[in-house]
Amino acid sequence: MKALTRKRKQLPLLEKVLITDIAAEGKAIAKVDEKVVFVPFVAPGDVVDIQITRKKNSYAEGKAVFIHSLSERRSRPFCEHFGVCGGCKWQHIPYEDQIKYKHKQVIDNLTRIGKIEPEEILPIMGSEKTVFYRNKLEYTFSDKRWLTEEQIRSGEAVEDMNGLGFHIPGMFDKVLDIRKCWLQDDVSNRVRMAVREYCLTHEGYPFFDLRNQEGLMRTLLIRTTSTGELMVVVVFYREDRQRREALLSHLAERFPEITSLQYVINGKANDTITDQDVIVYRGKDHIIEQMEGLSFKISPKSFYQTNSEQACNLYGIAREFAGLTGEELVYDLYTGTGTIANFVSRRARKVIGIEYVPEAIEDAKVNSALNHIDNTLFFAGDMKDILNENFLSEHGRPDVIITDPPRAGMHGDVIRTILSAAPKRIVYVSCNPATQARDLQLMAHQYTVKKVQPVDMFPHTHHVENVVLLEIL
Repeated sequence: MKALTRKRKQLPLLEKVLITDIAAEGKAIAKVDEKVVFVPFVAPGDVVDIQITRKKNSYAEGKAVFIHSLSERRSRPFCEHFGVCGGCKWQHIPYEDQIKYKHKQVIDNLTRIGKIEPEEILPIMGSEKTVFYRNKLEYTFSDKRWLTEEQIRSGEAVEDMNGLGFHIPGMFDKVLDIRKCWLQDDVSNRVRMAVREYCLTHEGYPFFDLRNQEGLMRTLLIRTTSTGELMVVVVFYREDRQRREALLSHLAERFPEITSLQYVINGKANDTITDQDVIVYRGKDHIIEQMEGLSFKISPKSFYQTNSEQACNLYGIAREFAGLTGEELVYDLYTGTGTIANFVSRRARKVIGIEYVPEAIEDAKVNSALNHIDNTLFFAGDMKDILNENFLSEHGRPDVIITDPPRAGMHGDVIRTILSAAPKRIVYVSCNPATQARDLQLMAHQYTVKKVQPVDMFPHTHHVENVVLLEIL
């Protein structure tokens, strides 16, 4: 007997739909029969046909398949990879509108998730640079690069399937071959293209097969600084000394401006290098960034805000909100390489930084020594395990806490210890206003939100940072 197969239900095509708004995660919104439809790469004011790709009871997702008319509030995308690459999804929205939507996103999260009515909401601080603003990019090699719809429809045979660029969202084994990226100083493009050309014109440099875990060339990390230093880290899947040295020697000769040329042999199943040895081929094992006269050592594994110029503004706001007079004991939670701790140390009696990554804490100590700062103390370990009553008893209860957690926000145990420590002020720096709002609600019975300052660190994306000042009731 022949098995019965369920026929997939055809999802509808919605015609001449007006796009009305932008959602929290960056997709645009339309409303059809009282149901919200999320659509990427369109702008409020566009009228489009939407092919539904996913249908739920309360909402739907779709893609624009035909544009009847474009919004007057649109920008011409400047990147040839727009619409395919997973980054810079808001290029078609004018920058002044981008920051308006981000400001609204922050307020919506605070009021709807946090049930908070701040005393003062300051205008969002936009980024002076909207292109070439990043100081770090990581590219992936793939022997099965992503083909665009135009390339597939053309029917032409594609001889070169190698790609060096960014992962396609939601597809771990597909990489878009990038010709020019507008995110980092153009030296990043030149280095990437030189590596790509060398590997494709010399025998024995197969690009990585992400699904079958085969090949030689794996990832390429490039970091730049405002002081002109340049770090390049080439990650190989296996050791091949002859070819490795030939490629690195070629890079060193072609780009004398590289101040730190390093490599990694990573034979693991994932691309992270946090648990791998990074070996110096030429130059230093780090680069130096400067901020307000302070120097910061950045290693390949270091966390450092990727928009250097805007980071200075972000930390300036955090320091201003902290209201330091020189007499305060400050705790800097999730301190990373101690950037905020060292940045505020000149206006505090003492700063204690806590961070999960041991290598970051070592960098934090080096950064204090580098800047002749002697009133900082750093501890490595899980925040919820270190920050407890015994720690407070031994090191003192803070007058001010500055916290800059990862996107997931703060662990409940950390929040409970903060409430127990009862500092006069808390400055909460967040890269995710939704989890920030959740955490603020948990502290609302003991603290009031005095000031809110959104900061745009990532132009042409929906991401936004937010700084909040809380004062004890």
